Amino acid sequence: MRILLLTKYDTLGASSRLRFLQYLPFFQDKGWVIDQRPLFSNVYLNALYSGKPRLLEVLKGYFYRMIVLLEVRKYDLILLEKELYPFLPAWIERFLSWRNIPYIVDYDDAQYHRYDLNPIPLVRYLMGNKIDVVMRHAALVITGNQYLADRAKAAGARRVEIIPTVVDTNRYQPGYASEVNKPIVGWIGTPQTSDYLSPLLPVFDRLERDLDVRFVAVGARPSDFKHLPIEIWPWTEKTEIDSIQRFDIGIMPLQDNPWERGKCGYKLIQCMACAIPVVASPVGVNKDLVEPDINGFLAKNEQEWYQHLRTLLLDPVKRKYMGQKGREKIEEQYSLAKQATRFVELIERFTPPSP
Repeated sequence: MRILLLTKYDTLGASSRLRFLQYLPFFQDKGWVIDQRPLFSNVYLNALYSGKPRLLEVLKGYFYRMIVLLEVRKYDLILLEKELYPFLPAWIERFLSWRNIPYIVDYDDAQYHRYDLNPIPLVRYLMGNKIDVVMRHAALVITGNQYLADRAKAAGARRVEIIPTVVDTNRYQPGYASEVNKPIVGWIGTPQTSDYLSPLLPVFDRLERDLDVRFVAVGARPSDFKHLPIEIWPWTEKTEIDSIQRFDIGIMPLQDNPWERGKCGYKLIQCMACAIPVVASPVGVNKDLVEPDINGFLAKNEQEWYQHLRTLLLDPVKRKYMGQKGREKIEEQYSLAKQATRFVELIERFTPPSP
């Protein structure tokens, strides 16, 4: 079988790596030929994270995707991440369906809210139901959580399956403890998501006055936290696991908004896979991942964040126990090995036989 894999990003894009690229060895073991064609290059992502102009990369991406689509008949199946063209109508997705060219589309976030909740009225009017159309014409919609699956079903998708975001537990292993008297509270993300830390700054300030503790943000923009008690560590794909393994507590603060409810809890999964206890906002899939007082805590306000972090900071035995429980949960439900077999089976089930 020959598959056209249309990811949104190249290797630096977390969503593309996690939802598709890490499965490629399992697809290739089936003898499938996979042609991966990202829409946006690593050059685009580097420009995005550094705040540099990226219009040229966008135009190049749109152009080269059209070239690829001209040869779509060479393939038995299309694997599509989110949509073919952001902020353009779903005309091509409709065309693929009408020409009986099957595609499986995957969502790990609430992409539809970029349109139906867009602050520009014209975008809401013209594009508000775009992702619903993409879902409705797909042979299969795969989502990372129930919130996204419910939207796909409401959109009229013919078939909907949930595959959570997972990690390779052979790579994500329990690490080593930080300095005994100075544990690390750690967060990992991108410059675009580091704003989620802002509401916790008073909590960090209070904890730092009370205890000997370090606060680390991997991948955040250093200028956002000047003169604040947060160490900024650079993110690279090569070093991210090592950085997480140095945490004593992992955190994932979120606002309770529609976009956040569509997130798949990747930060928590990374930390739990490394046997690190977590504290998170009780939003979306976080409530499925975190079992309070077993593998972490859920905190809905500043006082709860302070209390839960303080509890873990003062009790290394509890940290170790909860970290082990988190690791067990990831091995059982959120590991690459567990979900890869299911992903392969779904592709086989929803791919029409070759003539």
